[in-house]
Amino acid sequence: MAVKIRLRRMGAKKAPFYRVVVADSRFPRDGRFLEEIGTYDPTKEPVLFNVDADKAKQWIAKGAQPTDTVKVLLKKNNII
Repeated sequence: MAVKIRLRRMGAKKAPFYRVVVADSRFPRDGRFLEEIGTYDPTKEPVLFNVDADKAKQWIAKGAQPTDTVKVLLKKNNII
């Protein structure tokens, strides 16, 4: 089972809000997930990115792969 740390889109049309979730790569983008570990709101100024660093590190240690976007966000916030 390939586990990914990725963004789950929420919010209204043209007003995106994302939840950072851990999900099986076969699940749909906005479908089932294993655990929610944070949020990302690109519409605010400054951009809001809240994630549980311990849970993110724990999932990465177990073999979960962050997507490119999530990897950039985690690096910007000095989590990985």
